[in-house]
Amino acid sequence: MNRVKYTTPVLLDSESTIVVENNIRLYDGDQKTSFEGGELIITTHRILWGRPGAIARGQTCLSINLDLVVFVEEESPSAFSFSRSRKVILHLSETQEIVEGPQSSSYYNFIKLSFREGYANNVVGILNDLLQKKLWEPLTPEMPTALPQLPSIKLRTGIVGIERSLQEKQKATDESITVAFQDLSKLMTMAKDMVRLSRTISTKIKEKQGDITEDETVRFKSYLMSLGIDDPVTRDSYKSDNQYYRSLAKQISDFLLSHVEEMGGMMALTDVFCRVNRARSLELLSPEDILNACRVMESLGLPLKLYEFSSGVKVLELSTLDNESVAESTAILIEDQNSLSAEELSQQLGISVTLAKERLLTAEKYGKCCRDDSIEGLRFYPNLFLTKEE
Repeated sequence: MNRVKYTTPVLLDSESTIVVENNIRLYDGDQKTSFEGGELIITTHRILWGRPGAIARGQTCLSINLDLVVFVEEESPSAFSFSRSRKVILHLSETQEIVEGPQSSSYYNFIKLSFREGYANNVVGILNDLLQKKLWEPLTPEMPTALPQLPSIKLRTGIVGIERSLQEKQKATDESITVAFQDLSKLMTMAKDMVRLSRTISTKIKEKQGDITEDETVRFKSYLMSLGIDDPVTRDSYKSDNQYYRSLAKQISDFLLSHVEEMGGMMALTDVFCRVNRARSLELLSPEDILNACRVMESLGLPLKLYEFSSGVKVLELSTLDNESVAESTAILIEDQNSLSAEELSQQLGISVTLAKERLLTAEKYGKCCRDDSIEGLRFYPNLFLTKEE
């Protein structure tokens, strides 16, 4: 905007009006300015901008000489843009002239003309034609009129080449995205075949067919376990939600039984959600489906059941486990260590701190331990009032 100056709309010698457009906004580079909703007049020598009706009344307006414009192009709209406005970019050359205008300096070497309602005339074509003809220059015998056209023709050709290159890149990107989604669909289709293949390999290893050592068998089994649940239960296979939840409960129970036993007979429901979905790969379950499946486990007589602590924490625990046995086993751990905090118990059992705290509170509730709440934190000690003999 430092090339734009204040002027009067009086036409110069040999200057004539070419195009008039309305509702135009000016940009300083990519930055919006307060000059909006104005009238734009393109002459053979200049571009004039003024408030509606101001130019007709002869009031002061903004202008920029066409000899400062290097080339003109229309800005390509974004793929996510729903605006009707069209923007024309005027790339400007450097100038040492000090002009009296709205801005004395600018970080940009281009300005934008935003046509809020589009333009009725071919503004870009008209401007490029004026830049080629250079009607503001006086005709002299020493300088033929055809010579100044060459640089402008090259610039215009370069712009077309750039536009074509951008279109080709966009087309290549669209094709890459399409191929990527096709590959993803193929992967989802092949997932069940991969699971069936893993079951076949697992069966062969169990039967120890071939020259496989005991250590190799154990190692292969651990690899196959990381592949996840084979033939996961899906809602589409059942006519009613009740049948779906019952089958899902059995599958979750079979899959998590050994893990729950390793964690002391109890697993937080958040851990259940993460472990099951990680094992199911693409067939993910919602938290609601897992919760409903866990609720029916006890009625089905499965080795796992859903339990909710008084604090609201939900866990999946062994069916043989009750609060008294939890309190008893936790009290034994406290006695072995002399004292325990929730963090220490969580590390010892490999469970979350929240679940460890619930176990300690359950032991306290049944009188198996006593708490010490100090500035160092909450710790639990054996209840010597019940165990110490006088």
